[in-house]
Order: sequence, then C-alpha cells, then structure tokens
Amino acid sequence: MLFERPDDDTLYEALIARSADYEGQAYVCVKTTGIFCRLTCPARKPKRENTLFFETIAACMHSGFRPCRRCKPLERPGREPIVDTLLARIDDEPDVRWSEDELVRRGHDPSTVRRAFKRALGMTFHDIVRYIRLGEAARQLAAGARVIDAQIDAGYGSPSGFRSAFQRLVGKAPALSQNRELLFADWFDTPLGPMIAVADRTYLHLLEFHDRKALPAELEALQKRVRSSVAIGRTPVIDQIEAEIRDYFEGRLSVFRTPLALGGTPFEKHVWAKLMEIPVGKTRTYGDLARQMERPEVVRAVGRANGANHLAIIVPCHRVLGADGSLTGYGGGLWRKQWLLRHEEKISTQAKTEETA
Repeated sequence: MLFERPDDDTLYEALIARSADYEGQAYVCVKTTGIFCRLTCPARKPKRENTLFFETIAACMHSGFRPCRRCKPLERPGREPIVDTLLARIDDEPDVRWSEDELVRRGHDPSTVRRAFKRALGMTFHDIVRYIRLGEAARQLAAGARVIDAQIDAGYGSPSGFRSAFQRLVGKAPALSQNRELLFADWFDTPLGPMIAVADRTYLHLLEFHDRKALPAELEALQKRVRSSVAIGRTPVIDQIEAEIRDYFEGRLSVFRTPLALGGTPFEKHVWAKLMEIPVGKTRTYGDLARQMERPEVVRAVGRANGANHLAIIVPCHRVLGADGSLTGYGGGLWRKQWLLRHEEKISTQAKTEETA
C-alpha cells in the first residue's frame, strides 16, 4: 500500500512525546539544523514547520541531512561491527578521503564493507560519505554561502573540487558553439535534494535531481540534439523554475508556467502531454495512459516514454503507478516518488478545503 505510515502530524505528536511507537519506522529531519533524528531523541524539539519525516535512513541522507550525534540514528544493537566501526571513523575523521584504497589500507575488504552497509542501512558506505559531503555543501549554498566556501567545506581534495565535479558533469563549453546559443546549467536545493536545471534564454530543457544515474547521458544527448554546449550559469528561465519549484514544495503552486523545450519523439511528447493532464493528487497506470491515447497495446512503450522524461516534477511521471497500484521505477528514486505523491495529496486536499470554505 502507498500510504501505510501515519501522517506527518501524527509523527510530529510522537516526536513531541518521544514515543517509541515508530522506532525504526520513521525519522524526523530538521530543516533549521540539517540533521535527522529518531523520534525519541532527547534534544530540544523543532517547530512543526521545520520538520520533514521519512521512513528510512537512506531517504534522510539522500535529502542532505546528517545523523544526529545525540540520538545516533545510525546505531542499532546487534549489527555487524564493521558498520559501527566505520561510521565512527566518519565522525572522528571528517577530512579523510574514503576511497577503496583507503579501506584496504585500514584492513577492510571493500566488497565486504559494501554488502554490510547495504544490509544494515540500505545504502553503501561510500553513498553515506558522499551524501554527508554533498548535503553539507547544498545546505551552505541554499543559505547563501559563497560557492568557494561550500567547495572547501564539502571536503573535496582542493578548493576547486566541488566546481570541477559540476563542470565534469555539464562539460566545458566554448565561448560559442557552432554559432548556436549556449545552454546554461545551474542547481538549487529542494527538500528532496539538489536539482539541476538546464535552459537557454527562452526555454527549460532539463530538470533532474542531481543524483539521477542517467543524468550524464541525458546531458550528452541534449547537447547532441540541440548541437550546442552547456555552460555553468543562469538564465531568467532557471530563475523562474527555481521560484516555481520552491512554491511547489511549499504547497503554493500546482501548475508550472516556465516555458518548456520538449525534445522527444512525437510518441514521447504525446505521452508527456498525457502526464501533464493528470491532476495534482491523482495517479494513473501505464495502461490508463495507453487507453487514453487510444492505443492500449503500447503499455510498454508508454513506460519507456515515461522513463525518457527529462523534466522531473514538471512533467509528472511520478504520478504513474503499476497496474496493481504499487510504486514502480522512478529515476529520482522510489522514496522521492512516494514523498511527491504524499505532498501532492496534501496540496489537493488543501485546495478542496479552500473551495468549500
């Protein structure tokens, strides 16, 4: 079932009461401090508007929150000792570059470490190290820190490491590419982690979560399609989508106005148009979309077109479920898909309440 856990208000009440009823089933993320805790944490309780609730440690860390040092949500009795040993090392030695060679140097087998962490926490040791580092940088940038400060504090090998990683992703563009207008890329923080936007001066071409595995291939394909290059920078279109995404996450917006460059095949564009017709707070199956297109035999092709979408949230592929109503693949991660659906259910409920008031 999609909405099995208690709602956020119930979880907040459990947090205030330090109730152990949801121990191991839900965690609270505190926006103002950037940490996540057990609901039983003895620390001072945050205001309701400063909290987010997730069901897994992986979801908390994917969103850029670091574990609380007081209630220690990563610790669990009876777990493999190697997990607790290395978690302690992350805290005690924040400047260490945790490569596989470093693990070997300390007498650990990288494959053993990887499997142990996946069993215990649902993510690898290197995932945890990476999200702690990037999450800290994202929080600093969102708070207005200078990029160079975030680069240094993120723990990269040099002050230019953070920027270099982003440059490697988007490529180094020449001053002019075949006399064509350049695309520009920038990123901004969201409650579900940083998003990368790529736009020219008129249209938005791509919007994805930063850790989507297909992102490098998407950027390469985009540059080939428009026969241009991507440079790091801002356009009014990126400013507009950042403002709209912020309003969306704050529950104030359900229809996006940013002009879009939809670069798919005619069939993919047809599917994406159907996706954008799904109301906020509602879901469809792949079969539903195929029938709406009057082509019930193309369910698999609809699924492929859904996965080819490069405009996360705006073209709402997260609103598509499996034939049995279960969550299905989502490039941004199923935990994000579940969060977005719950968020939109709240937006829809609030809108109905205001209509009847």
